[in-house]
Amino acid sequence: MFDQKVYYNSLCLHQAAEKKNLQSLGFSCIDVPCVLKNSADNQIKSDLIDDVNKHQSPNIVILVSGDGDFANSVSVLRQLGKKVIVIARKGNLKKQLKELADETFFVDDLCELPVNTNQTEMNYVDVYVNYNEALDLLIEAIKTASSQGKCARFSYIDNLMRQFCKNYQGISSIRTPDGKKFKRFSCFIDAAVKDGKVRRQNQELFLIELDKLAA
Repeated sequence: MFDQKVYYNSLCLHQAAEKKNLQSLGFSCIDVPCVLKNSADNQIKSDLIDDVNKHQSPNIVILVSGDGDFANSVSVLRQLGKKVIVIARKGNLKKQLKELADETFFVDDLCELPVNTNQTEMNYVDVYVNYNEALDLLIEAIKTASSQGKCARFSYIDNLMRQFCKNYQGISSIRTPDGKKFKRFSCFIDAAVKDGKVRRQNQELFLIELDKLAA
């Protein structure tokens, strides 16, 4: 499933003028005719979450923007097991967005990047970790967050797990003993809670063993 969308404001003449060129390249042009400054951004965020909640949604989302307003949307996508690639202009990529994304690229450097689409897709699909390995990664990530004095929130723990293991590429890369996948990061956490490995309070995680030591 591959969908290319460009959001523009027809009230801005310089944006409307590019519509035909973009359509000729296969983009669906979505007009957001509103005088509010962030109207297009708000529409993108709304449509983005709606799209990934569909039954057949893409595994990889490419966001062409460095705007920090998209940080929360990227965090939600990561929790849903999606791989997020952010493309922005140099000097316009917000730090929070860069830290949340799986990969970031600059528009200025795209022409210099090697192209090997088939290999990239195979690597993403084929690698996985089993449930017990994922639990070990989860525990290690929570311990690391605690030692750093950080809140063990879902998005931060997910990011640490990716750093610890290259085969862990989000929630969709975890395989349960019966070969199934978790739909959301929260579903994986619920399983870990049920197994007595962790405790959760809203979006923050705690280790059962550390709770016992504190008591």
